[in-house]
Amino acid sequence: MVLTKIQSAIADYKNWLLQLRHHPSVYKWESLQQFQAHWDPDASDPVAMFDQCFQNSVTKRLWQQENWYPKKMMLAFWELEPQMVRAMFDDLFNETRDAEARIGRFLFGCDELLRDYKRAHPTSVENNHYHDDYRMIALYLGFRYPDQYAPYEFVVFREVLEQFQARDIPEQNDIGRYFKVLRTLMNFLEKDGEVVPAINRHLKPQQHFPAKTLLLAEDFCQFVAARSGG
Repeated sequence: MVLTKIQSAIADYKNWLLQLRHHPSVYKWESLQQFQAHWDPDASDPVAMFDQCFQNSVTKRLWQQENWYPKKMMLAFWELEPQMVRAMFDDLFNETRDAEARIGRFLFGCDELLRDYKRAHPTSVENNHYHDDYRMIALYLGFRYPDQYAPYEFVVFREVLEQFQARDIPEQNDIGRYFKVLRTLMNFLEKDGEVVPAINRHLKPQQHFPAKTLLLAEDFCQFVAARSGG
C-alpha cells in the first residue's frame, strides 16, 4: 500500500469526524459494549445469553438484513446442540491457534449443525446458516477481541486495497489478510494523535465501548470505500 495515499485519506477522515454532528455508525461501538457485558459461555441459559449479546437500541443490521439472518440461525443451533456450539465458540476464540484454521473449523461446524437442524425440522425450507461470507464470524471475533479483529465486508476491503494501490488485489474472500491490513491501518490512525480523540467525541460513556478497538480502522475503511464510490 502507498503510504502517501493512506496519510491523505487519514487527514480527510479526521476532518470528516470533526465536522460530523452525529456519527452514523457508532451503533457498532454500542453492540461491542453489549457483547462484552453479556458474553458468558457458562451461562445456565446459553440461548438467552447469546440473544442478549446481540442487542442494539438503534439497528439490527449487523446480524439481520434482508435474506441474511445469521443470529436467528445461531440461536436455533444453540437450542439444538448447545454443547457443540459452545465447543465451536471455545475453539473460535482460542487465540493460541491459527485464526484462519479456527474460522474454517467454525464454518465446518455450522455446516454440520445446519444438516442436524434440517433433520430435526424436515419441513423447514432453511438451507443456509449465513456464516459462509465471513461477516458474522468476523463480528464474533471482533466483539470478543476488539483490538485484534473487526467486522468484515469483502467489497469494502477490496476497494480499500485498490484505493491504496496495494499489490495482489484479492478476487475472493481473504479474511486473514483483511485482519492484518486493519492492524496496519490502526497503527497509522493511532500515530496521527488526533484521530482517536476525534472518534471519541461521538462515543458516550456507558453506552459505547471505551477502549481500543479495530472498529476505528474498520470505520476508516468504510469511509475510504464510500468516498471512492465503492
